[in-house]
Amino acid sequence: MTGQPMKRTEAGGRGRRLTVQGWQNLALSLMAIVVLAGAVTGAVLINRTDHVSRTLIDDVQPARVASYRLQTALRDQETATRGYAITADRQFLQPYFDGQQAERAASAAMRERLVDRPDLIADLDAVEAAADNWRQSYAEPLIASIEPQAAGRVDPAVIDRGKVEFDGIRQLFDVQSENLLEARDNGVAELDEVRGWRDRDLIVMIVAFFLAAVALAVLIHNAVTRPLGRLAASCRRITEGDLDEKIVPRGPKDIRSIAVDVENMRQHIVDELQASQAARVRLDEQTVELRRSNAELEQFAYVASHDLQEPLRKVTSFCQLIEKRYADKLDERGVEYIGFAVDGAKRMQVLINDLLTFSRVGRLNATHAEVDLNVALGAALANIVTAIEESGAEIARPESGLPVVVGDPTLMAMLWQNLIGNAVKFRRDGVPPRIVVECRPGEDRMWEFTLSDNGIGIAPEFVEKVFVIFQRLHGRDAYTGTGIGLALCKKIVEYHGGTIAIDTSYDEGTRFRFTLPMVPTTTDDVIDAAGSVPEAALEGHRT
Repeated sequence: MTGQPMKRTEAGGRGRRLTVQGWQNLALSLMAIVVLAGAVTGAVLINRTDHVSRTLIDDVQPARVASYRLQTALRDQETATRGYAITADRQFLQPYFDGQQAERAASAAMRERLVDRPDLIADLDAVEAAADNWRQSYAEPLIASIEPQAAGRVDPAVIDRGKVEFDGIRQLFDVQSENLLEARDNGVAELDEVRGWRDRDLIVMIVAFFLAAVALAVLIHNAVTRPLGRLAASCRRITEGDLDEKIVPRGPKDIRSIAVDVENMRQHIVDELQASQAARVRLDEQTVELRRSNAELEQFAYVASHDLQEPLRKVTSFCQLIEKRYADKLDERGVEYIGFAVDGAKRMQVLINDLLTFSRVGRLNATHAEVDLNVALGAALANIVTAIEESGAEIARPESGLPVVVGDPTLMAMLWQNLIGNAVKFRRDGVPPRIVVECRPGEDRMWEFTLSDNGIGIAPEFVEKVFVIFQRLHGRDAYTGTGIGLALCKKIVEYHGGTIAIDTSYDEGTRFRFTLPMVPTTTDDVIDAAGSVPEAALEGHRT
């Protein structure tokens, strides 16, 4: 199954194909060009629509209204002139003068609205020129020739002549109205045409979007979905155990690169699997050898606990007999040497016993049962009762008692014995030891214990060193012991699934913090919803 890694440039010479990102960028670029062209065209059409609409609404239509006001003003002048000629009453001239003001206002409004339409301004100029000519040649002379209150003196032929002259102005009115109406109709037609182009542009954009979306979907299906689906199917067959499934690169360049990487990974896994199978065979052989070695170590432990201690006892006994029988024949130095030998043998015996105890934690005669820590603490205190009484130590237990845990009763008693014995041993001169034991529920279904004393304390730089076997911070002349007690405590706690450490924030002595798992079958009954220890749950844990 071993083989060379597949190169990225293989797979049928298709390495120059675009990547998925390249195809996607191409499709998006085409879509962007279509959208940009449509947007520019739409903007031009919308701008033209706005221009035509503004021309119609703001110019042409108001100019038509002003044209009607102009025509009305001129008609009012003609009517007022004719009425004055018939009646010679000056009241009939008031519409004449008001009509002139209205004419000027309407003419100014039309010129303001039609500033960009010289053809329509020309119609206005023609109307105003004809109106000025009518007033100068007919209306003003007629008004000046009539005496007030002299009705009936105007020749009817004069009145008819004025009517004929004003009919020419009316013809100009019709031309102006027709031209304004034509301008409005042309604007409406142009507006309809521009709106039609705008609608067609929008339809083209929608169709282009739809076609681009379809093309992009087809592209993604052919370039991404299908090759990825094949790659995923091959990976699933490999994960199901078919490691002989060879992955064939397909699709765009980057997906084929991924397929090459996965194939190289599969090949690497196959190679590693073969290596692990060979290693497993060697491991099985080593396991057999390790079991044999462990059996020999157990046998050695038995020999050390029995056969090696017997010669030490003999050495100690005979040295003491020599000291007793030949004391009068030995000088002071000889007696001192014999004392050194006896003391060394005894310390050797203690070291052997402690080392055997440390090595057997969790290995020989281990039991797992529900252990009442109150009972374990009581057994530990009974073992060191003499040291407690001699030092005057005070032991403060939790008022609610200690919980029940699963573990080895002997190891639990040994844990309390070493921790409390350590606190009694390293006390301050002249200060009776005070040892406080506390317990509370912690996180992750663990009990948290603290054991605090008022002794000499441990410097922060030594908080890890004290848990190393045979490590001592004081000389044998100051404090007795082999330096194995706290190492034994750490091994017991870790064997039961907990942790132990020294609280460096406590400065009144030494405080040990350690955790032990709760009893799995009673955890939910021990801890209430508030996270505290209910009284009823701890009732069965008290001594």
